[in-house]
Amino acid sequence: MKMASLSQIEVMERLGVQVDKETTKLMFSSESNDWATPQDFFDKLNGLYGPFTLDAAASADNYKVSNYFDMSADALSQDWSGNTVFLNPPYGRELKDWVAKAYHEGQKQGTKVVMLIPARTDTKYWHEFVMKADEIRFIKGRLKFGEGTNSAPFPSAVVIFKQSAYPAPRICGMER
Repeated sequence: MKMASLSQIEVMERLGVQVDKETTKLMFSSESNDWATPQDFFDKLNGLYGPFTLDAAASADNYKVSNYFDMSADALSQDWSGNTVFLNPPYGRELKDWVAKAYHEGQKQGTKVVMLIPARTDTKYWHEFVMKADEIRFIKGRLKFGEGTNSAPFPSAVVIFKQSAYPAPRICGMER
């Protein structure tokens, strides 16, 4: 028996999901791993954990804090010490490197890293680093990134790395 191969877009359509094909095509492709943080969600995080003093993965078009690292600054090789860092890293294959960096920087005295990432609990980096976080907040529903009209095709989590007295992360949910 020959199985037809359907794209993720075709599967969604067959399930009756209304699909903006251009937005969804980009979301399921590797053309972009840059997901601009919704301003209202950033403001909520800044109120809970800020004020943020560094945006460690930004561009001139989407930075949330006036002190930021763009691609040319190579944030993975920079020292984030003493900052309250907001981090919405690229979601591509290098995400594991960003999670490791965030964990290590968060262990430094006076440094806190608040990271928005896909909730990929089945990955090695999740178990190796995220499970050592001070706090993990699973976001109820799915975020709409940037100017997108559709929600992301993945659940998200906010992970807070800092020196902690807790032996395991505090885990809870939060509204978008």
